[in-house]
Amino acid sequence: MKATHIISQETPKNFIFKNLFLVGAIAALTLTACTKDNAIAEKSLDQQKIEFQQRQLEIEQQKLAIEKEKMAYETQKKMDSITEAKQAVAAAPRPQVIRETKTVYVNNTPRQVASSGSNTGASQGTTQKQGMSKAAKGTIIGTVGGAAAGAIINKKNRGVGAVVGGVVGGATGYTIGRAGDRKDGRVQPKN
Repeated sequence: MKATHIISQETPKNFIFKNLFLVGAIAALTLTACTKDNAIAEKSLDQQKIEFQQRQLEIEQQKLAIEKEKMAYETQKKMDSITEAKQAVAAAPRPQVIRETKTVYVNNTPRQVASSGSNTGASQGTTQKQGMSKAAKGTIIGTVGGAAAGAIINKKNRGVGAVVGGVVGGATGYTIGRAGDRKDGRVQPKN
């Protein structure tokens, strides 16, 4: 109760003045503290921006360094492959160039030997070889093999695959067999 008595003994002007002074002092302290915090916050925000930008620059520099090394590696790789290619070309034997060709035909057909003089007047002509020609054998083998391969390859329509394979295989077999016949002399080469 004494405290109430002391406050009530003061004049109302002094009481209001003291309270206003106290409230003003607290407000001033609060405002100055807030402005300092704002200034510090703004300053630290600017510093953070600068630090962030510095980090971004460092990252970009690292990316550039990586790209530089990558380009150097690619260039070295190309140079190595060019060097290897040049060495391979230098080590490979040069092909001989044939400037002129001659075609010589040789008659390899067997001759008929006259037996004990009974056919002395018979003409010595070329006789046909007995058996199947290589062209015929190649055609048969190529047709059968091509038909089988065509049927296996074309699973949706095996009949069409067999026909196409047979035609292609037969033509290929004939061509190869015909070349063998020319080599053996069974068929004369075209002029």
